[in-house]
Amino acid sequence: MKTVEVCDVLIGEGRGLVLIAGPCVIESRDVCLEIAGKLAELAEKESIPFIFKASYDKANRSSHLSFRGPGIDEGLEVLAEVKAQFGVPVLTDVHGVDEVGKVADVVDVIQIPAFLSRQTDLILAAAETGKAVNVKKGQFMAPNDVKNIVAKVRSSGNENLTITERGCSFGYNDLVVDMRSIPVIRGMGCPLIFDATHSVQSPGGAGDRSGGDRTMVPCLAKAAVAAGCDGVFLETYFSPDDALCDSANAMAFSDLRDLWCTLRAIHEAVE
Repeated sequence: MKTVEVCDVLIGEGRGLVLIAGPCVIESRDVCLEIAGKLAELAEKESIPFIFKASYDKANRSSHLSFRGPGIDEGLEVLAEVKAQFGVPVLTDVHGVDEVGKVADVVDVIQIPAFLSRQTDLILAAAETGKAVNVKKGQFMAPNDVKNIVAKVRSSGNENLTITERGCSFGYNDLVVDMRSIPVIRGMGCPLIFDATHSVQSPGGAGDRSGGDRTMVPCLAKAAVAAGCDGVFLETYFSPDDALCDSANAMAFSDLRDLWCTLRAIHEAVE
């Protein structure tokens, strides 16, 4: 398996379990910096390989009235400040080819959202920057379909690719995670990240927004680590119920340390 390097964070077989965490969307500069600071502090104290995540725009919201974020220019300024102030790698989403250049100038990992995981031009543009690329497997894709994503990225000469599993569509307004996907995708030579918070989402389940069940996050995260994932993706807030995006499935920051200690112990046992 190829080890992916993101600044001083190494992702892959034989490496420590990586945490990718942060708010779903940048609600404000102050809120984003406060969460980033607490996550960086936790990562340093617990020796967690950590990448901060936040989106400047959530373009695939259920309703046009939903909060999307500050936009690319203001959002990238906040993410640059996170990097400068806390010295942590940063990940964010891109939604169009025209965004990729600006984003690559600031962040360390370019993420392709699940709904865009088959968009060839977008994937190639991200890969051609030379930055690490994280592609979220679409809810509509079988694990074996990921081989085509891997081929697209590698055709650019970029080997710094991770794939994120976040469940598959299951009936109406629900997702299910097939843990067999973890060894299948890792068998393609890519580190596998498990998105524990989006996997408990109920897309469109609340009518004009997505619902979810955050109480199931620990269960699925533990199962994924036992199945061999290389990192866990968690969206977190101090008060998830008040979050402007993904409030139903996001995890409370106060619960993060205990969960991570359990996940790390499972990972070490598996290794």
